[in-house]
Amino acid sequence: MDQSRTYRNHILKILPRADFAALAAHLHLIRLPAGKVLEQANEPIRQIVFPDSGFISVVASGKQERRIETGFVGFEGMTGVPVIMGDDRSPHETFVQVAGAGQCVETEDLKALMKTHPALKEVFLRFALAYMVQTAHTALANGRARIEERLARWLLMAHDRMERPELPLTHELLSVMLGVRRPGVTDALHRLEGYRTIRARRGVITILDRDRLMEIADASYGLPEAEYRRLLGDPTRGLAAPANNGRPAGLRIGGGAPTEARGLAAREN
Repeated sequence: MDQSRTYRNHILKILPRADFAALAAHLHLIRLPAGKVLEQANEPIRQIVFPDSGFISVVASGKQERRIETGFVGFEGMTGVPVIMGDDRSPHETFVQVAGAGQCVETEDLKALMKTHPALKEVFLRFALAYMVQTAHTALANGRARIEERLARWLLMAHDRMERPELPLTHELLSVMLGVRRPGVTDALHRLEGYRTIRARRGVITILDRDRLMEIADASYGLPEAEYRRLLGDPTRGLAAPANNGRPAGLRIGGGAPTEARGLAAREN
């Protein structure tokens, strides 16, 4: 089986053929409706998902129902990072943000395969490292970037993982993902609309000018995406996708983001 033609998920596509064949015997299709919980906080992780479409959020929760997104996974990655690292659970919840589909493997099967096929674990660990870089920069953006920069970064990351410029997102959902009050999200969306980078309608945000959105996101976007490419290659290679603003839509993982010129400094609030 040629996994590069059968699957869209980049992790599955880059596995060595023999190791992929061993894993493929345990994979099965899974539908990912929006809102589906894949990992409950502090409970054993029973399945690992390799998304082909849609995207998944990892959310941390505190007292008084305080919640904020800490991680983002689409067709470039996989769920179950704690399992890769040798544990069986996480204090965070993982759920489907935008509906899609993917491949799924039982946790116990994957753990056994990682013992007999070390190349699998090597690739998975590379993804885990890229994912940790992403979460570190999410913390940096949350602590040092303005709301509109954080929102621009989040929309870019969502656009990266979609096949179209229309993102099915609500103000309420964005307020949870960014950890800010809904009026703050509404104001930031209005500012981005004023810059003609997006169009916001009830339940849908359309990306109009990705390049300008990257300028607004500034250094909060681009470095984790570049690090992903260094560790795992370009997940868009060989993919056909519809055009948007004169550029291909779908996951770019930071293509074109001028992080080298801007460095890592983010603006204070």
